[in-house]
Amino acid sequence: MSSRSFFLSFVLLASSLFAAAKNENWLEVRTPHFVVVTNSGEKQARKTADQFERMRAVFQKRFPKASVDASSPIIVIAVKDKKDFRALEPEAYLAKGALDLAGLFLQGPDKNYVLLRLEAEEQHPYATIYHEYTHFIVRKAADWLPLWLNEGWAQLYENTEIKEKEVGIGEPSVENLTLLRQNRLLPLNVLLKVDHNSPYYHEENKGSIFYAESWALTHYLTIKDQQDNTDRFTDYVKLVSNNVDAVTAATRAFGDLKVLEKNLSQYVSQGRFYYFRMPGAITIDDSSFQVEPLTPLRADAIRADFLAYNDRGKDAHALLDQVLKDDPNSAAARETMGLMAFREGKLDEAEKWYEQAVKLDSQSFLAHYYFAAIARREASSPERSAQIEASLRTSIKLNPAFAPALDQLSSFLGMQHKALEEAAKLNLNAIQLEPSNIEYRVNRANLMMEMERLPDAIAILETAMKLADKPQDREILENQLQSIKQYQAAREAQGKEFHEDMEKAAALEKASAEEVEAEPSASESSEPARHGPRHTVRGTLKDVQCTYPAKMTLKVESAKSAMGLRSANYYKVEYSALNFTPSATLNPCKDLEGMTAKVDYFEAVAAGADGQLISIELSK
Repeated sequence: MSSRSFFLSFVLLASSLFAAAKNENWLEVRTPHFVVVTNSGEKQARKTADQFERMRAVFQKRFPKASVDASSPIIVIAVKDKKDFRALEPEAYLAKGALDLAGLFLQGPDKNYVLLRLEAEEQHPYATIYHEYTHFIVRKAADWLPLWLNEGWAQLYENTEIKEKEVGIGEPSVENLTLLRQNRLLPLNVLLKVDHNSPYYHEENKGSIFYAESWALTHYLTIKDQQDNTDRFTDYVKLVSNNVDAVTAATRAFGDLKVLEKNLSQYVSQGRFYYFRMPGAITIDDSSFQVEPLTPLRADAIRADFLAYNDRGKDAHALLDQVLKDDPNSAAARETMGLMAFREGKLDEAEKWYEQAVKLDSQSFLAHYYFAAIARREASSPERSAQIEASLRTSIKLNPAFAPALDQLSSFLGMQHKALEEAAKLNLNAIQLEPSNIEYRVNRANLMMEMERLPDAIAILETAMKLADKPQDREILENQLQSIKQYQAAREAQGKEFHEDMEKAAALEKASAEEVEAEPSASESSEPARHGPRHTVRGTLKDVQCTYPAKMTLKVESAKSAMGLRSANYYKVEYSALNFTPSATLNPCKDLEGMTAKVDYFEAVAAGADGQLISIELSK
């Protein structure tokens, strides 16, 4: 985000802003990597799309190992003026005295948006486009990357100039230099600690200094490393990525911060600045760009979706209500309604909206994914299970690079105890797409346990241990790893005795089943099941106990009863979280106590015995 003026006009009523779309011509331009939606005309639409593709090519060339593409196209909403921009931007920037934005990057867990104001004047006309795309490139580091560096990099690359035979990166910002020379710099121990809640990030007078100084410090350190042939900037990034606080990391990497402040002050006062030149032409074939007009209702549905992701739910609802009134068959509007209901914890309502979107032949991989993920919370009939599986497969077909759908289908097949080899391949694809996702690796280890491949489960968790960057995750993984190793050791030590015991148990179970079969009943001709029917119970998990090597017992307490359940191997139980993301990898033996859950189980065959656990889905 960047500051571009010191004036903010009075906030108009949302209804009057939304009504403007009815009288405007909206276009959609699809490129190999972006979707541009705009009300500015085809020429500007193509130019905006071309600049995003060029910037992507620059980053791909400069950082060939970086992740420059999303699992789904980045959606760019490029509006022609400030009025249209204010109808969509975050509410925090609508208040008097807030920063006046020219663009912003909005990253969701499953979708990425860029909002641009096309009439903003810049020394570099595409500065906002380059700025916002830089934010996208560093998205995976957003949780730990200090805000000053995130914004500093974005401003460093916003002044990129793509010329005929070379690309210039990091040209000095006249606006930032003027501001810094006219004002006192922030102390570095203040600048380095600014976060999203700080007034320096939101308020115009303070925010301008923050952005300008973030650019200057990033520019200075980058050029200094280049001139001195050092890697101090890289050392700093490694430190903060390992949870060292921003100030301590800076002291370790750059030395005395007072000396750095003095050098930075001298740097912004000098008259000559260096920047990077990257040789080679950047060419884009725009013949593949697909341009099509959007109906006002389709444009409103897209804007409403952006508002929903932007936490402006009230405005999104108002717009969607009108869309659904004018077009009762709008699948896109239903998808966004489902998203908002899901975020509000209204799961039954969310499932209804997503199911309606799917039945309307939605081509959104997210609609199919969320319908299936939410529908799985209830015990499923064979017909419903087939519907869930079909939606997950459709989601994957529509977007083979969407890792959550791959992992979700993998765990669904595992829970159904079928197609385990396919489940393992799906999970492996998810891991390859998102190697840092520890949950996918834990799910894979559980699959290996289901397939009786204990050495593979151990190897997977050992790899996950190396990737885990949080101490609590490493501790949980270590506990799981040790439990599996103990379980494996116990099985190996028992050897022949273990297999004999299993054979005896199977024989006793068979004899018990035959005894039940011999008793008169209304279904004497039916074959006795090895376990009872499948059921679902909801409640609070109590008395969770794990015993060596991997046995688990617990109770599910509801207002009416307390159900006792068990598992001979808790690694074969499927664990999931529906409407929240656990802060760390789940340790079932320690973390389940007192939590609300939906539990699937097989009814016990013998009277008085506990039911057998199948899956536990946690919720808040």
